[in-house]
Amino acid sequence: MSYFVYMIKTVNSKINKTYVGYSINPKLRLVKHNSNKGAKSTKGHKWKLIYTKEFNTKSEALTYEYFLKKDRKKRLSIINNN
Repeated sequence: MSYFVYMIKTVNSKINKTYVGYSINPKLRLVKHNSNKGAKSTKGHKWKLIYTKEFNTKSEALTYEYFLKKDRKKRLSIINNN
């Protein structure tokens, strides 16, 4: 089974928010975020998927998710490349 770390960004250009998470199915998770059934901080916004990275184990994915949430420079580089 594969695990993914993903980053989503708000569609509305007035609000520039990102969210990082992990899932086994990032596209289905995006649907949940957009239907207000995702994380509390994502409610009330429309999102688009801008980044995914695949891992073989849940542990690797969670470690990278934590890294990406804390590394602002890496997140900004991902945003600027999309």
